[in-house]
Amino acid sequence: MTGKSTPVRKLVILALVGLGAQLVDGSVGMGYGVTSATLLIAAGLGPAAASAAIHFSEIGTTLISGISHHTLGNTDWRTVSILAGPGFVGAFSGATLLVSIDADVAKPVVAVILLALGCWVTFRFLAQGTRRLTFGPRPSALFLAPMGLVAGGLDALGGGGWGPVGTTTLLSSGRLEPRKVVGSVDTAEFVVAIGGSLGFLIALGREGINWGFVAALMLGGAVAAPIAAVIVRHLPARILGVVAGGVIVLTNVITLGDLFEASAVTLGLMASLVFTLWVLWVAWAVKLEEAERTGEPIGAARRPGAAY
Repeated sequence: MTGKSTPVRKLVILALVGLGAQLVDGSVGMGYGVTSATLLIAAGLGPAAASAAIHFSEIGTTLISGISHHTLGNTDWRTVSILAGPGFVGAFSGATLLVSIDADVAKPVVAVILLALGCWVTFRFLAQGTRRLTFGPRPSALFLAPMGLVAGGLDALGGGGWGPVGTTTLLSSGRLEPRKVVGSVDTAEFVVAIGGSLGFLIALGREGINWGFVAALMLGGAVAAPIAAVIVRHLPARILGVVAGGVIVLTNVITLGDLFEASAVTLGLMASLVFTLWVLWVAWAVKLEEAERTGEPIGAARRPGAAY
């Protein structure tokens, strides 16, 4: 497929997918790789070729995203500098090994872990009620380096994983405010994308990469990156944290349903339930944020599920 011409219509669709995926990724710190990989594999690319196209396109999208986040003050450069190196090594290693390793074996375990972390992230940002959110000291190198290595490896193996692992772990640690987490993870991903791309170039060669897909994804993502950075800059920490937590939960519920071959009806019901809860969580976060801003007690500000 990589050696054939690609219809213009498909390239336009891919550009729109890249735009939407980067808008989500740049806003909540995850989603670009998972969304893009799903579509590319459905279009006929193998896992390695799909992940290669994603990583090459991310060189452009993450560069623009990183610059945008830095300009708007969303980046903690100490965190970026520690994450980037191990992330590069993990992505390069994962890319060169993907051709011969079945990444599906690790998917259920990773999905369960991320689902649990997503629930914790959501709970953490709702549980403090109207109290002002506080964040501990910045995470240490001993915490960040192993996380970057694992996240980079999973990112290359699965076509997406840097954001879900990195953003989820940092958010659940409570060491950085959400906008700094998203901005730092997105900025460090530029180096990770280079590592993965070099690995795929060595493993697949130039002929194994669909450059039309790369260009289309990169174009759409480049348009969305600055918009997403603005959203992160102005969205309150509590709301951003709950939005990110909901994305993590919903994504991994669907992943687990697919892995266990749930029927379309069952999968739809599961997704609908989680989405409904997610909307309620976000609405509650907005209500708590308003109460904190005005300083007024909210008699209706009982937590979701409380007796009336």
